[in-house]
Amino acid sequence: MRLYGLIGYPLGHSFSQKFFTEKFEREGITNARYELFPLPGIGDLPQVLKEHPALCGLNVTIPYKETVIPFLDELDETAQAIGAVNCIRIREGRLTGFNTDVYGFEQSLLQTLGDRVQLKDSRALILGTGGASKAVAYVLRKLGMDYQFVSRNARPEHGWLSHEELRQLDWSLFRLIVHTTPLGMYPKVEGCPDLPFEKLSSQHLVFDLVYNPPQTLLLRQSSAQGARVQNGLDMLHLQAEKAWEIWK
Repeated sequence: MRLYGLIGYPLGHSFSQKFFTEKFEREGITNARYELFPLPGIGDLPQVLKEHPALCGLNVTIPYKETVIPFLDELDETAQAIGAVNCIRIREGRLTGFNTDVYGFEQSLLQTLGDRVQLKDSRALILGTGGASKAVAYVLRKLGMDYQFVSRNARPEHGWLSHEELRQLDWSLFRLIVHTTPLGMYPKVEGCPDLPFEKLSSQHLVFDLVYNPPQTLLLRQSSAQGARVQNGLDMLHLQAEKAWEIWK
């Protein structure tokens, strides 16, 4: 029996086990199962690997997409360029890191945008500076779209803006807002980035990588201003299917 799973902490919000369990049943994959491995610290990963020798692949979620890298034997080209990993292939004791967030975000974004927004005519705000934000930035660079990182703590040396500085921006120039932090994720659904929502309009697309709940407070408040909104569920499905391609 091949074993796959998800590492992160906490994992109560995750749909990954449900997704893969249903996929295995639907496609008649009888020699595989998927489990959750909540790790209080990334240093617990070697013990998980030791206790589960049947592991063939792992997904990686918050907060370990960057800190898992020292535990891996190698990275594929995309993960190396980004500096973040959300998928690990385990073969003959070797751990190889990949980033399928890139594929998931790019495909979901393009499907959502369609022909309605010309990417090169606008800029993006990336809310958050963790592992997921790096995948988002990689995709936007690939698509030729300028972006600005926003952090709770301004880092002028990195060019990061604080949430307070957002109120001074010309929001007509920033029509894509991508939220990459766990703020607002189940069970703490009351969380929401501190944005000047009154500056949003029908010209904006707000993409929240959070998928549980399907409509975060961020998306509800953005929608109330006329903005188009997108959650992270399609991205989750797309990146999961890409992970399966890597594992099998």
